[in-house]
Amino acid sequence: MINLPPSSKNSTTTIRAALEDCSFLASLNIEFLSQTLKAINSSTESATLESSIADDLETFLSATLTNQETCFDGLLQALESSSSSTNNSDLLVPLVNCTKSFSVSLAIFKHGWLRNTKRSNRKVYETVNGRLLLQQVINISSGQVVNVSAMVVVKPDGSGNFTTINEAVAAAPNNTDISKSNGYFMIYVVAGVYEEYVTIPSNKKYLMMVGDGINQTVITGNRSVVDGSTTFNSATFAVVGQAFVGVNMTIRNTAGAIKHQTVALREELILINQNTGISIHNCTIKATDDLASNSSSNISSTKTYLGRPWKEYSRTVYMETFMDSLIDPSGWKEWSGDFALSTLYYAEYNNTGPGSNITNRVTWPGYHVINETNDAVNFTVSNFIQGNFWLPATGVPFIEGLLS
Repeated sequence: MINLPPSSKNSTTTIRAALEDCSFLASLNIEFLSQTLKAINSSTESATLESSIADDLETFLSATLTNQETCFDGLLQALESSSSSTNNSDLLVPLVNCTKSFSVSLAIFKHGWLRNTKRSNRKVYETVNGRLLLQQVINISSGQVVNVSAMVVVKPDGSGNFTTINEAVAAAPNNTDISKSNGYFMIYVVAGVYEEYVTIPSNKKYLMMVGDGINQTVITGNRSVVDGSTTFNSATFAVVGQAFVGVNMTIRNTAGAIKHQTVALREELILINQNTGISIHNCTIKATDDLASNSSSNISSTKTYLGRPWKEYSRTVYMETFMDSLIDPSGWKEWSGDFALSTLYYAEYNNTGPGSNITNRVTWPGYHVINETNDAVNFTVSNFIQGNFWLPATGVPFIEGLLS
């Protein structure tokens, strides 16, 4: 039982929001564990798993740890910021014990199943690529065709099928089996500013959302920790459903740094690969048009960094990316003192532009300048997220390796 202080409405709201996050994350963990157990039980006779299935199950089990930590962090922050008389250990200790159990489950699976896995070169999405059950074909900028079973249009003036994105998502079929369906359910979102919080739930699978372009189709929100949201639930756009594809849209959270933690896009689970972190490859980092139109002195007075470590094992890599002069010469910013500076992995490889000069970069133990191509290729689309196996079916353009 939690003693919520009647005198502190904001504290009560924050704790309740954290508990709602925990409840949602727990439901995901139950689903992940159930799917893992079902797959293992179905393979008991041969005691082996196909490589793609084994990879997915390892991702499920890893996700249970991430979900548990997200619950713990949100609840701890809510309790510490409240005036509640609750004994924090009454809630937090069971969560820690549960995390240990999930960790043991992952270790057992890796020891007992991954080492016996049948490795093959079978593409995960070969069932999609091999079928010609097209009812409708769309062509994305890459020139590749994508199987689409149905399409609806979102247009604020009412001339489309729906006026809001959430209405269109709700209309998508539930639990699509891509091997039996004709392809993706496509939602075309006409140019405009959509002030709504969008969630792609777990039962909305193989959904594709296409806008009219960056800064043309804009989905916007402003939830923040300061205003009573949890970090997890501050997302303007949250993806839980498997195999979601988003193209040509801007998703933003306008709360600003003054409101502390905020999230624009949250993706709950990415199958195919267990790598964590961010690889930013072949991009352009520059000031927005409204800022760039002001004097250069205004840009230089705004310190801009490549990242800072919110978690102990934060990992971010920039490769073959243009960095304009807005990037601070130090490149990276500490979170709090020396926290995570020796356990993080921040790296840069072959970037260009005035902001890419590494002469005055930080000298943390976890910061690296990648000089060898053999090291850089670990963070390419083909290796970091195994994009060759699943991206072709989406029609999303990509470069599988390094540019040079």
